[in-house]
Amino acid sequence: MKKETQKLVDLAHFQESGWGAGLELLRGRLLSHESLASYTSWRVGGPADFVYLPASLDDLSLFLQLLPSDLPLSWLGLGSNTLIRDGGIEGVVIITQGAFSQLSPLESDATLIRAEAGVSCAQFARFTARLALEGMEFMAGIPGTVGGALAMNAGCYGGETWQFVTQVETINRDGELKLRPASDYEFAYRHVKKFNDEWFAAGHFKLTLGDKNQALEKIRQLLEKRNASQPTGLPNCGSVFRNPPGNYAARLIEQCGLKGFRKGGAQVSEKHANFIINDGNAKAVDIETLVEEIRSIVEDKQGVRLIPEVCMIGKTIR
Repeated sequence: MKKETQKLVDLAHFQESGWGAGLELLRGRLLSHESLASYTSWRVGGPADFVYLPASLDDLSLFLQLLPSDLPLSWLGLGSNTLIRDGGIEGVVIITQGAFSQLSPLESDATLIRAEAGVSCAQFARFTARLALEGMEFMAGIPGTVGGALAMNAGCYGGETWQFVTQVETINRDGELKLRPASDYEFAYRHVKKFNDEWFAAGHFKLTLGDKNQALEKIRQLLEKRNASQPTGLPNCGSVFRNPPGNYAARLIEQCGLKGFRKGGAQVSEKHANFIINDGNAKAVDIETLVEEIRSIVEDKQGVRLIPEVCMIGKTIR
């Protein structure tokens, strides 16, 4: 269980530092100098100046209205596609895991599902399957949240997030909530062109009515395949690199003899070459160094420059 850290121990101190009046109205948890390692699937990373765990979208809206305009703002879901450097992150990090958890069919159409950004992809997949809706089974293999899936057009096993999106709910730096159609966005393989200072709060997904048992069985088979081929029991971020056109990153890395290759406590998985695991002693710098060495070796031997899928943020300790 994660230890408790300080929550607004001195409201006056925050307000004197530029925070707006009204912090006492917040229902979430505001933490200072909070280590981010426990919020990421790699289990590495330095502290954030501030971390906010909102209680709801309305609570987050109020928080953003009170947030000093000069503080940098970052977001984390399950932290499964993110490497936070050892120097940590300046400003505020919003944690959506455990919040934004509403998941329901829309009244206008039972095949339209609204999923908030903090819902895990696996939970979303099972929820829709139990409603006999088909299309989101692939989400069971994505170790992240709906918010992260929307942000990067996450996909696997032949499915991609944005092929099912009809519209999204967003929240901006001023705490304003908006509803945007999918046509407002340009998306491609592992890429979504987003609006500046605007983040995904929820997505609306159009699915197909099908067979509940078939959908659940497909999820079972996908998870069985995933567990057999990926190091699911060890700290990792999922796939580290995008697949280059007409090839697979894992194949290229394996052909270079890099399975088991390590830097410090970070190691290329023996089970799947596009996964880097933390053996329990890794630092973020070990992982980042390993990523760059893999790219260099693959480019030298295979003539392909791999593009990282993982987002690297924060300060490097020098």
